[in-house]
Amino acid sequence: MTGRYCSLARQPAPAFGPELTAERRGALVSGNRMWVNGTVLHYYFFDGDADGSVIPVPGTGSVRRVSWGGGQEQRDVVRDCFREWQDLGIGLSFVEVGDRSEAELRIGFQRGDGSWSAVGRDALRAGQHDRTMNFGWDLAAPADRGTALHEIGHALGMLHEHQSPFAGLAWDDEAVYADLAGPPNFWGRETTYFNILRRLDPDEVNGSVWDPQSIMEYPFPSGLILEPEQFRGGLHPPGTLSTVDKEFVLRWYPPADRSRPPALVPFRSVPLGLGPGEQADFTVEPPETREYTVGTFGASDAVAVVFEERDGEPRYLAGRDDGGTDRNTTIRARLVKGRRYFVRVRLYSAWGPGETAVMCW
Repeated sequence: MTGRYCSLARQPAPAFGPELTAERRGALVSGNRMWVNGTVLHYYFFDGDADGSVIPVPGTGSVRRVSWGGGQEQRDVVRDCFREWQDLGIGLSFVEVGDRSEAELRIGFQRGDGSWSAVGRDALRAGQHDRTMNFGWDLAAPADRGTALHEIGHALGMLHEHQSPFAGLAWDDEAVYADLAGPPNFWGRETTYFNILRRLDPDEVNGSVWDPQSIMEYPFPSGLILEPEQFRGGLHPPGTLSTVDKEFVLRWYPPADRSRPPALVPFRSVPLGLGPGEQADFTVEPPETREYTVGTFGASDAVAVVFEERDGEPRYLAGRDDGGTDRNTTIRARLVKGRRYFVRVRLYSAWGPGETAVMCW
């Protein structure tokens, strides 16, 4: 029998037109869920009986509320795992908040609902009162701490390692379906296919090689994997961050430059000069309070985000992704005189002649 597994919810795949080159499409697929570097991700723990799901009680016609709250010990494990990721020196940071409206990541502990997380920026699609992450079993046992590291890996934009096309895993499909249909997962065939058997696009995965030691790799018992031969007896990752895990997140989120970014002055464009995956950061100190537009120019695919500085840290205000389209990113937002804002632009790819640029007006 297999262990308890993370179950990702199916999200609509990005729709790209047939006119996109393979290089341009690959850049979009690899980066579309990743945060812009320098983002402060605020996380909130649901707590108490008022937060939870309303589910029907079979045979009664009534409903009951299932709490999303978790105990202090459970929350402490998750806090510790956020610190472990951040202590790698990545350019993202994590801050716990007590107001769910301030949080990009909202964490529940509903037993029986499995452990799962939105992947990267998919968390922004969730409603303000909805979970973006859940832990469906006790995390207190040392062997289950890896679950929290794994789900935070998803929140950073990482996907399941065993689904990498570079893994070369040949499955006994029917054995996998039968095993996951039983306890403790009780998965249907569609969930099993989506989370285990389905191979990812080469551009989606967490690197160009398979890492069987990754925190994003499931453990598997014997009898499920046919090839490679050395894994017929099972696959047993250690449940810790591997060297490749650390290299991946540091490549996407290198240590933040602590110096103040250059100013983006209204009506003055700034050339970007970025390569694929690179990012430019700016500050905006508006000379008057009004609605402004922040936009990019040039034949490029990019994501731009505006943050407002509050209590000394950037809070997400608005963002726009023009990836895969022929239009440029434009963000309209009300900026207030006397406050400081940050504009971060990450390039997927530049696919035409001429320079790319950003301007605020």
